[in-house]
Amino acid sequence: MTKFEFQAIGTGWQIDIAKELSSEEEALLLLEIMDRIKLFDIAYSRFRKDSLVTLMSENSGEFVLPEDANLMISNYKKMYDVTNGLVTPLIGQVLVDAGYDADYSLIEKDLTKPSSWEEAIEWQEPKLIMKTPSLLDFGAGGKGYLVDIISEILEKNKIFSYCVDGSGDLRQRSEVGAILKVGLEHPDDSTQVVGVANILNQSICGSAGNRRKWGNFHHIINPESLTSPKGILAIWAVAETTFLADLLTTALFFVSPEILLKHYIFEYFIIYSDYSMKKSVGFDAEVFT
Repeated sequence: MTKFEFQAIGTGWQIDIAKELSSEEEALLLLEIMDRIKLFDIAYSRFRKDSLVTLMSENSGEFVLPEDANLMISNYKKMYDVTNGLVTPLIGQVLVDAGYDADYSLIEKDLTKPSSWEEAIEWQEPKLIMKTPSLLDFGAGGKGYLVDIISEILEKNKIFSYCVDGSGDLRQRSEVGAILKVGLEHPDDSTQVVGVANILNQSICGSAGNRRKWGNFHHIINPESLTSPKGILAIWAVAETTFLADLLTTALFFVSPEILLKHYIFEYFIIYSDYSMKKSVGFDAEVFT
């Protein structure tokens, strides 16, 4: 078995590969992964002064995005439409003004509702047209998408049994049907779990308001009310891709699973603020009571 552990895009990563690789294979594979992460970060990070996202926040006009952009932008637009604009990449400046900025100042300023998609941006692959300078934030699905991109690198290198874990955004594949057991972190106590999910050739992502929390905010903010949702403590979503699972963990803070299930195939588990729980039939997990 081969394991990589490293820090990237501001968080911890672990990649477990079922087969043993030679030292040379390990070095070349890790180099390819790290180079790909750098390309992703320089394009989409709102925390870097030299990123494409930062450049677009300061200028209008046409910007050529990386070749992987179409899947991400088109799926963000679909989720934007399904949630009536509540999941939006245009939330970036709101997050900054709330205090979740590049310096993690956690100092709140006056918040202003973000522009609509139609007012601010237009996607014409491979160009993103910025009608007005806007700070984009791809935190709702970006890390999940990067997990998928890294997984594709593994499969391109003929590695088909693996687990890529981007700080809880997780994709597992097994050629022999080995089930991965994933602990579901207690939303009030990170040292405990509320259950264990069984994952096989799927992706799972979770989101909770106790992570990245300050003042009256956490990392998810409603673009209409300019407040962080309070009615849900934690959400987990299981889907075929990590990108979709990641996006859904944000969408489920705003929209009922019944609405989202009309457009997407996924399983879910939600813990509400009164500690009641809701779980889809297909969410394979042992939940502790």
